[in-house]
Amino acid sequence: MGRRKPLLASGRIVGDYEPLFKYWELAKNVDKSIADNATLKNEDFDYLLELLSRRRIINLIELLNELEEYMLCRVNAEVAAKALKEVYDVEYGLEDARRKMARILAGWLIEASNIWGDIRLKGPLH
Repeated sequence: MGRRKPLLASGRIVGDYEPLFKYWELAKNVDKSIADNATLKNEDFDYLLELLSRRRIINLIELLNELEEYMLCRVNAEVAAKALKEVYDVEYGLEDARRKMARILAGWLIEASNIWGDIRLKGPLH
């Protein structure tokens, strides 16, 4: 697998960003706005901080699950399924592919927030 990472990604949560890079590549050929929707935006960081301010401590799995739900509407299922097929040579159902890509975006948001110092990750992650 490739080791490329997008800006502000550490790889501490998302082990493989290749599906996201493939998603962007394929999405740009369909409609650039599909690719643009699958990038981090200022509102995402605001949402994460608001989410965390409601609870003092949250575990990583809960946070990933909440952010995955938040990111779902920004992922095109057909493009996600095609990207995952090309990267892993495995067929994914449309909803599973959409969730997998949303999970990558959620992990990237947490990694970026950690790098910026907005949040602190404690304990082993793998």
